[in-house]
Amino acid sequence: MPAIRVWDLPTRLFHWSLATCVVALIVSGSVGGAWMEWHFRLGYATLTLLLFRLGWGFVGGYWSRFAHFIPWPGAIVRYLKGKATPLDTLGHNPLGSLSVYVMLLALLGQAVSGLFADDAISYTGPLAAYASEDTVSLATWYHADIGKPLLIALAVLHVLAIVFYRLVRGQRLVAGMWHGDRQTDIEAPASADGLRQRLGALVLLAICAGFVWWLVSLGASAGGY
Repeated sequence: MPAIRVWDLPTRLFHWSLATCVVALIVSGSVGGAWMEWHFRLGYATLTLLLFRLGWGFVGGYWSRFAHFIPWPGAIVRYLKGKATPLDTLGHNPLGSLSVYVMLLALLGQAVSGLFADDAISYTGPLAAYASEDTVSLATWYHADIGKPLLIALAVLHVLAIVFYRLVRGQRLVAGMWHGDRQTDIEAPASADGLRQRLGALVLLAICAGFVWWLVSLGASAGGY
């Protein structure tokens, strides 16, 4: 059975980099103390990755674009009934598409709230000085009491879903995100993944990193962390 490129290299690197950052963020945030310095750095890296993914969702490879994995209710119902078409499952399946959007929104909420959070002891988000006390209090509460357990729950569900698809449905989802190809006997467009696309991804990542650096510098100039 022939294989086509589904996940381009920038998408795969984003996926594994984000997974690493999320695990490290959970650990460093739970340990606290001197690890909080790394928690902030990892938060900035995560925000950079998220901004990159938002941009890549419009200009990236075919199957990485948001337009090609919208979790339409009809597609989700069709998938749950076992009537999904091959195109429904070549990239993200409908449930997987929904989980991607939920995870991205949750991570964005956590990253943005972290920019404004203040534990009132020793760690202050870089933009806390620019927000009202009520906004800082709300951001701090969300970041610690809502966002963190939500992300842990989503991460656990993500791992359980991978195990379920491997053991019950015999689908090796991790392998596809590792080498980028999926075997299929249907005619489907492949994701462009050449040098031009990869250089474009680097430029986009650099722009996102520059923007995050600028945000953090605002906090430094205001006396934040």
